[in-house]
This record gives sequence, C-alpha cells and structure tokens, in this order.
Amino acid sequence: MKKTIYKTASILFSIALLSACQSQDKAQKATAKPNKKVTHIYLIGDSTMADYAGDYDPGKDYMKVRYPITGWGQVFQPFFVKDSLASLKPAITTDSVAVIDRAHGGRSTRTFFQEGRWRYVYEHLQPKDYVIMQFGHNDSSEKHPERYVNIQGYKEFLRLFVTQTREKGGNPVIVTPVARNYPWKEGKLNNAHGEYWQAPIDIAKEMNVPYIDLNKLSMEYFTSKGQDFTTNNYFMNLPENLYEAYPKGQKDNTHFQPEGAKVVASLVYKEFKNLIKTQKK
Repeated sequence: MKKTIYKTASILFSIALLSACQSQDKAQKATAKPNKKVTHIYLIGDSTMADYAGDYDPGKDYMKVRYPITGWGQVFQPFFVKDSLASLKPAITTDSVAVIDRAHGGRSTRTFFQEGRWRYVYEHLQPKDYVIMQFGHNDSSEKHPERYVNIQGYKEFLRLFVTQTREKGGNPVIVTPVARNYPWKEGKLNNAHGEYWQAPIDIAKEMNVPYIDLNKLSMEYFTSKGQDFTTNNYFMNLPENLYEAYPKGQKDNTHFQPEGAKVVASLVYKEFKNLIKTQKK
C-alpha cells in the first residue's frame, strides 16, 4: 500500500515538475521575444464616424441589417498599414497602430459622457495614444432634447475630453463635424452646422489642441464632385430592392455609403498625418 502511495506521489511530482519546467521554458521564450508596441487611436463621436461592421448590433448580420451604411471610422484602420507607419515618425514610432472606434449613432458630447462611453476610453487610454473627437451632429439637434446640447455645454464637454486625455498622457485631436449633403446653392455645398462648426475650433485654439476642420474639407471635396455625384455615390440615397437592409430604398443625406466613408477617412488621415508631424516631441 505504501509503495503504491509513494509511486503515485512520485508520478504526480514528476508531472508537476515537468509542467513547471515547460511553463518556465514558455515564459523564457516569451520574454526573449521583443514586445510588440502599439499606439492606439481612439475615435469618439457619432454615427458618421461609427463602425457598423463591428459590435454595433450584437448578434446581427451587418450585411443584412445595415449595409451599405459605413462610418468613416470603420474604414480608418487601413490607412495605418505597416508600410505607412514610417511616414508618421517621429510622432508614432511603435510597431503598429490600432484604431479603436467607440463612436455611436445618436450621441452628442453629453450623452457620450453620460452613458459611460467616454469612461471606457479614459480607463483604457495609455500614454502617447490619440483621441480623435468629432461631435456636433447631435449636439445641435434641438428637436431631440434627449441628446441636444447648447453651444456652451458642447464646448464644456470638449474641454473635458481634452483635459482628461491629457491627464492620461494622451494626445487629443479635435475634428469639426463632417458636412451633411445640404444645403447646396449655385453648385456649392454650404454649412449645415451653424455655430457647431466654429465651436470646436474655438476650443482647439483656446486649449492649444491640434484640430481638423473636416466640415470645411468635406464641403470643398463634395463641391468638387458635384451635387448629383455626391448624392448618389457618397451618401445613403439608395434605390429600391438593391440592398437587403433597405428594400424600399433610402433617402439619407447625413450617412455614408462605403465610397463616401473612404473619401472622408482619407481627408481625416491626410490632415492627421500633417498635424502629428508638426507636433513637438
């Protein structure tokens, strides 16, 4: 009996020792490998920036319930492929860049904060990460009091996002709201955002924050393409029976089709690259 006990104990000890050696060997190999460093770019904002193909509608098939609606943040990651990272030095020197799109439809600066969406970003933010913030579409919507924020409140929440990003050692970038596909006058797309266009610029200058005037850039770009082309190819104006999610078609001059999202993402990336390369290190 004792021999059996000793034999069993011996076997168990051998297994434990072998397991410990294997774990140590794995740990040593992991330590020997260089740590892959990542710069995170957090996107916070509204539906025009959101990623509908991610976890936007948990358990639902994007191609069946949403496509072709596409937020520009949804197609932002491809601009940060490995070959392009060299052009972002010395601002970004890590092995890779991960775009984390936390934007969500119908959110103003206030509701984004109140619902804990900002808290997630703040808690995960690491030194030298970036936070690109684009609001305004819903802040200005007086007909929706559950999301509406007046100009003073809009500015205060932007100040909060900027201040707390800096507290964590991150880099804030303010973006003016992307253009809507109206109003067009004499072949030119004009501003639909009123004072909500200027307010982010005011905060950026007040707090010495780099900013991207996406409203201006997108108005100019869409104007260069013309109203008909922009309406049919960039915004969610769809014929009947073309897409499963929109059997009756769609008339939407706020949200983007894939090509529109790609154009806007390209405008943001070009300006972002120019901004960070001029930042003091």
